This record gives sequence, structure tokens and C-alpha cells, in this order.
Amino acid sequence: MHAPPSPAPLPELLAQSDVRRERQFFVNRNLRMDQVDLVGFDMDYTLAVYHKRRVEDLSFQMTLDRLVRERGYPVEIGAIRYDPDFVIRGLVIDKETGNIFKVDRHNHVGRCYHGRRRLSREERRAAYRQVRIRLDTPRFAWIDTLFALPEACLYAFIVDRVEASGGALDYRKLYDDIRATIDAVHRDGSLKAVLTKDLGHYIVRDPELGPALHKLRSAGKKLLLATNSFHDYTDAVMRFLLDGMLPEYPDWRRYFDFVVVGTRKPDFFTGAEPFLELDRTGTPFGEASSLERGRAYQGGNLALLEKMTGFSGDRVLYVGDHIYGDIVKSKRTSLWRTCLVVQELEGELAHVERMAPEIRRLHELEALRAGLDDELNQARLSLPALERRLERANGGLTPEARASLEEEVRRGKGELERLRRGHRAVAQEADALEARVEDSHNPCWGLLFKEGHENSRFGQQVEDYACLYTSRASNFLYHSPVQYFRAPRELMPHERP
Repeated sequence: MHAPPSPAPLPELLAQSDVRRERQFFVNRNLRMDQVDLVGFDMDYTLAVYHKRRVEDLSFQMTLDRLVRERGYPVEIGAIRYDPDFVIRGLVIDKETGNIFKVDRHNHVGRCYHGRRRLSREERRAAYRQVRIRLDTPRFAWIDTLFALPEACLYAFIVDRVEASGGALDYRKLYDDIRATIDAVHRDGSLKAVLTKDLGHYIVRDPELGPALHKLRSAGKKLLLATNSFHDYTDAVMRFLLDGMLPEYPDWRRYFDFVVVGTRKPDFFTGAEPFLELDRTGTPFGEASSLERGRAYQGGNLALLEKMTGFSGDRVLYVGDHIYGDIVKSKRTSLWRTCLVVQELEGELAHVERMAPEIRRLHELEALRAGLDDELNQARLSLPALERRLERANGGLTPEARASLEEEVRRGKGELERLRRGHRAVAQEADALEARVEDSHNPCWGLLFKEGHENSRFGQQVEDYACLYTSRASNFLYHSPVQYFRAPRELMPHERP
């Protein structure tokens, strides 16, 4: 048994700008918490913060073992080990070529690997310059959850190992086999059985989670737990997270007004499944006609939830970690407000703060390069005009005038060459600095939210669909439950100085 830590003292309410940056909410769309009546939470990677490396390594190894034992993959691949630096959210698997790549917000392919080998710029352009990247087609698989990271790592490392030994692969079948096997590991309870035996090894018991939920409840908000996990695992995890944390809540269910497990998100947002009422053991015993505090339910759908609870539209804030299953799908199909929990955000923020001087210099270089672009364009237009004047003049100029015009042409050529050298120098420094900023965070893929100077596709989805995003659910403890979260003024390129 793991002894529960002492409850964290309630911090003084601070303005958003006074809260430590890693505990802040970042705002894409204005959200007034005083107008939110129901706050819903996912469980896995939202309320339950996993030790990423431990869970991913376990999932990787269990899937790899089954690929060898049940699907006939060579025994030699069993020596492969998980590398957490090689995978991040927002990667794309190309089932036609065996490549894995990262795209920016325009779906332009940036960093790209075949196996563990990074493709050169020329190889990348040859493979994808004429390809329209559409992630809704069967060719591509989008790695958008933390649970999916092991499958991307397995895919790349098996490609690398098999091809290095001279073997051939059907890249699409490899992906389908990994996907089916990792699904089976989750679906048959094998993974969760191991997790449940030692929850303290795999899950962080955040001492601020209970106080954060209590603060929301104390402000009169109703709380919803809506998770894809089923009752037995949900009950074990939530007991570990919350039981005994605050004396007002001797049982974790007391924190929540509505508890729904096995929701099958994202289908929950568009489906028509009924709610099944569960007994205390988690066994369904009939279709529910209402949702009551102190009871647990399974399945259901968004429309029925709104009808049964009386809370709907923008009076609901849903907090989850799955960019598609929790955030994009709910945003597209309802008026619910959304908050994305990005566990990786704390590490990325710390890196950005460490690299602040370099990032400021990078912005300076980008501005300088833009100015040099303008000067170069002007020089490229001016010099040919001078040369044409000199050519048209022929003998119609006095020697002095001709010499003056020739001198002007020479100065123009010199100025053009100076600008070109300056532009190359600035570009080289900017490219090197950008690589240093990104590679010092993750040598394979750089920053989660960026790809080059553009937002990554993942970063752009966060901006497009998450009203708020933050690093952990317990950050609600540091903010007023009636906080007015204000988004910064959006600037188009022509509005920027």
C-alpha cells in the first residue's frame, strides 16, 4: 500500500499572470468560468497522470512479445527496446513507404524517418513534394495520443531491424498487426491488470487533485467523470487518486455528481447508446432513466447526457487529454467548451524558458531576414533598370555622364552582392539557431507544438479546437472557479509591427 500524502494547502488566489507558468491555463477563446455549470473530466492522462516512460515501456514490451509469439514476427526483434525520445504526439505513419514524419499546420512534411534513419531534405522532397497529405485516408495513421506512442516506436524500430538484416516488409500489414496487437493488449485487460497491481509505480498521485475538484464543487459547479475505461479499472484508479485525500470526501465518488464509464468516445458524442446503470460491483442491471449522484453508469451519449442532467451547450466545460476523441470531436458536434490537458507542456515550457535568449535572437533574425528580403527584391529590380538605361544610351551620353552611370551600375552590383552575403549569413545563423532550439529539446522531432517556424499540426489543432489548454487538471486549484480566461488579441500578418 502507498501512504497518501498530506493534503496540499490551498494556494492563495492569484491573477492568471501571477501563477507559475507551468500551472497556468493558456487561452485560445475567451471562457467565463462563472457561466460554466458542469465540468466534465476524462480519467486516463487527465485526472490520472501516468508515469509516461513506465507505462509506454510496458505497453511496448507487451505488444512486442505478442507480435513474436502470436503473429510470427522474427524472434530477433524481441531485443528491441523502447526509446521515448524517438516518439512524440503528432507524428504520421506512412503505411505505403514505411516512413514516419511530422507535419506543420499546412500538412507540409518536415522531419521524416525511415526506420531510425532520418531522411535528407532531398529524399524528403522527392517522397512528399508531390503528395497531398490527407490524414483521413487509409495510407496515413495519425499518432495523436500518449497511449499510441509505443506503436509508432515499434513500427519504426521493426522496419529498421528487419530491413537491416536484409528482410522485406509489407509496411501496411506491419502497421495493421501492431495496431491490432496493441488494441488487444488494452482490450483484454492485460495491460491494465499489470497497472492495477502497482498503481503507485505507474500513476502519479497528485496531492492537489482533490483540493482542485473541491474548489470547483464549492463554487456550485457540478462535476462529471466520463471515461472510456470500464468500472473495475476506473474504480481502482480513482480510489488510488482520491480516497482519503480530503476528509469531506471519504469515497472518490463523492467528488462527482455524475459518473459514466465505458463511454466509447469519440462515438459518445454522436452515438445513440443508452446509459446502463451499474451496481456497486460494476455489473450492468438495466437501462437508466436518469443519472443520479452516488450511482455509476456505462455507455450513453451526449444528447442523452444533456437531457438527463439538464446541462448543455456552452454551460459545459469538458477536460480531456485526447486531441481528437475528447476535444476535436466534442467541439465539432456540440457547443461544449473544451480544455485539453497536455502532460508534455511542463517540459516544453521549461525548455522554452531556458532557451529564451536564443528564441529572442531567432525572432530578431527572422525580422532581419524579412527586411533583407525586401532590400534584395528592390536591388534585383533596380540593377537591371540601371543596366538597361546604360545599354539604351549607347553613344548618346557624354563621357562624364556615361562614367557616372557605369559607376552607379557597379555600386548596384556591389550592393546586391553585399545584400546576398548578408542574407545568406542571417539565414545560416537563423537555421542553425532554430535547429539548436528544437534539437536540444528532442533531437529527433523538436518541439511538440512547432515544426520549423510554423505550428505543428498538433499545435494547430490545439489552437483550433481547445478553448483552454494546460499541463494538468489540478491546475484548477490555482485559479478562481469564476475566472474569466481571456484570449490574447489575434493578429493577422498585416497587423503585426
